[in-house]
Amino acid sequence: MLKKAQTKIKDEMKKDNNPYVKLIGQFLLDHLTHNPEEAEKILVKSKTIKGSLASMRKEAEKKKVGNMAVLTDEEGFATVFDYFEIAGNPKAVTPTVPANQESTETDLVFNVTLGG
Repeated sequence: MLKKAQTKIKDEMKKDNNPYVKLIGQFLLDHLTHNPEEAEKILVKSKTIKGSLASMRKEAEKKKVGNMAVLTDEEGFATVFDYFEIAGNPKAVTPTVPANQESTETDLVFNVTLGG
C-alpha cells in the first residue's frame, strides 16, 4: 500500500508543473516515510494534491484582508493534513527538496485575488 501511495503522489507531481504541487507532494512523501500506515489516506481516489491546494485556498479566503490572503507554513500543512484526514502535527515533518530541485523560498505563500 505504501508503494502505491508513493506512486500516486509522484505521478501527480510529474504531471503538474505547479511548484506547489511538487512542494506538497514532497511533504506527503516525507510524511509517509515516517508514517507508512497512513498510505491508505493518500490512496483515496477523490483526494489529490491539487485538491489539497484548493482546500488551502478556501482556508486562506477565511483570513483575507482586502484582496490578500496568506497562510503560514504550519496552517497550510495543517490544511493538507485535514484534507487527507491525517491526524497529527504537520510541524513534525519538514518537507525536503528533491535532489533535482533547488529551493529558493522556504515559505508557502498564496496570493489570492478575490472578486470585489
